[in-house]
Amino acid sequence: MLTKIRGLFFVGLGYMLSPLSWWNDLFFNLPIAYLFGYLVSWIFPDLFAAATIGGYWLSNVLGILMMQMGGTDIFLGQQPRNIQKDIVISLGSSTVYTLIIIGLVYFHVLTLPDLISNK
Repeated sequence: MLTKIRGLFFVGLGYMLSPLSWWNDLFFNLPIAYLFGYLVSWIFPDLFAAATIGGYWLSNVLGILMMQMGGTDIFLGQQPRNIQKDIVISLGSSTVYTLIIIGLVYFHVLTLPDLISNK
């Protein structure tokens, strides 16, 4: 029973961090990304923007990974699982999601706000 409760917790928290909850970025992912960028900028001052983007991506990856691990806990329980495979699947799906968004911006299906696009 504790495994299922842990799984529900991971699914809930992972959902808040994942790209599936775009409406929650303001409360979770963007502050985490900003904090990550700020911490990296202490060491490398010129990398604030890049580290913020990287922190945002990492928080989304963490959300997907947490959802996957929580779902595994809920549905498979105590059965053995391959954590390396879970991580590779999560990184792959997050990378595909990122590439799709980049492609949509590149082909002008999505537009960036003026603040981001330097116009």
